[in-house]
Amino acid sequence: MTEERFFLYDDTEDTKTRYVSFLGENQRFDLAIIQTSRYYGKSIVLDIQGSKFAIIGQDDLDEEGYLEYAYNLSEEDAEELRSFLRQLI
Repeated sequence: MTEERFFLYDDTEDTKTRYVSFLGENQRFDLAIIQTSRYYGKSIVLDIQGSKFAIIGQDDLDEEGYLEYAYNLSEEDAEELRSFLRQLI
């Protein structure tokens, strides 16, 4: 029996992806930052080493505890990531 799938959406889009790695005080960050027209202009930020991702915009960078929760980071490490992402997002 063949089951028919119900898609909520199935789109293809050209995106811009930047791969960047930098050293913080306590850890190395290996990121893929995907810019897309989806998600209201926010970027998809993938932590390659930690296998985590979040959809991040300027408002998310301003939200207290967001990066700490999304990437399971200490407050100090999250601040280093936040500072770097403010330059890009």
